[in-house]
Amino acid sequence: MKALLFITTGILFFYLGQAQRVCGTEAYLKSLPVSVGTSPQGPLGPVRDTVPNEVLVIPVVVHVLYNANAQNISDAQILSQLKVLNQDFRRLNSDTSNTPAVFKSLAADAGITFCLAQVDPNGRTTKGIIRKRTTRDFFLADDEMKFSNKGGDNAWDASKYMNIWICSMLGRNLGYATLPGGAQDKDGIVINYDVFGTTGIIRAPFNKGRTTTHEVAHWLGLKHIWGENDCGSDDVDDTPKQESYNYYCPGFPHRSSCSPNANGDMFMNFMDFTDDACMNVFTIGQKNKMRGLFALNKGRNSFLNSFACDSSLASGGPLPYITPIEKPEISITIFPNPAIDIVQFLVNENYSLKGWNAVLVNAQGVRQYQQILQSSKDVLQIKHLPAGIYFLSLSDSETKKSFRLLKVY
Repeated sequence: MKALLFITTGILFFYLGQAQRVCGTEAYLKSLPVSVGTSPQGPLGPVRDTVPNEVLVIPVVVHVLYNANAQNISDAQILSQLKVLNQDFRRLNSDTSNTPAVFKSLAADAGITFCLAQVDPNGRTTKGIIRKRTTRDFFLADDEMKFSNKGGDNAWDASKYMNIWICSMLGRNLGYATLPGGAQDKDGIVINYDVFGTTGIIRAPFNKGRTTTHEVAHWLGLKHIWGENDCGSDDVDDTPKQESYNYYCPGFPHRSSCSPNANGDMFMNFMDFTDDACMNVFTIGQKNKMRGLFALNKGRNSFLNSFACDSSLASGGPLPYITPIEKPEISITIFPNPAIDIVQFLVNENYSLKGWNAVLVNAQGVRQYQQILQSSKDVLQIKHLPAGIYFLSLSDSETKKSFRLLKVY
């Protein structure tokens, strides 16, 4: 019978030998069960459901807790992790070619993106990173890093922000996550400082940011692929049953006692325990389960009304930016206009819309759509919107552009 190795008060596990992934989420949830999928939050604005093809945007606040200077990871390391999340949850990761051919038809773009928050809970400008020196040499998987009076840092409003705590964790535990439905002051993700991102203070084989991808998926309701029991169910129909977790990076196919066919385990799934370099896929079923949490009355629905990624809403306004070299003003054209189903962008040479925030409101000023652009080639899906006049704003930390859009048919 398998058992996850984790740390509890008074019991220390020390590890010698080759590194293996350990996720503390299963053990954490056993000690603190929650009602998965329910939404205790009050409404932040007009309640709405998701719309077809909507790219969901999750504002992130990163709490960096450090005792030693090496634990105070750089902005660059944090940004490298955000890049991994935005690639993995949109199936834009460079290693999609490593998904075996027999599983590629199941691979999915989850349509979820992440940004560092640009507006704090008080309405002021922020860069979404909090740094705090702690007297604690390490933390256990007991949530104390989430409270200022215990050496940690208090959560931001968990109905608007995904909280990530970066700290030194004792033992082999790389991180853990809460599921929706738990206490709001504990809601979020905890990651060991040296497995967060792809650059800086980082250790192999957990150096490609997949620990955080794995734990964020737990935060979005996914179970481990073996269903937490030998040959168990993860409540997703298109992930094949497997006996237990896989370590390292097995050769394909890798069959176990309950493999349904010769294809064996989907060990390259983000919800197994394989090395970072081996993980590369979410399935359609996993996508649907994660996105289902944003539906009406579900555990993450409140994020549809969170616009903390839009710096134009900060009362202090965006911080000034000084360019070292004069560049011509960015020129953006939207087309077609009038539009039927999509809107595209034309940008002058040497500029990119990567990271820009696109917000679409109707003539009454009610927000209909928000998307963090991944490139200038991104398109806005508007087919589901009724015909009428809309206003589109595109913004980054320096510039904001506004357009009048006519939606027909």
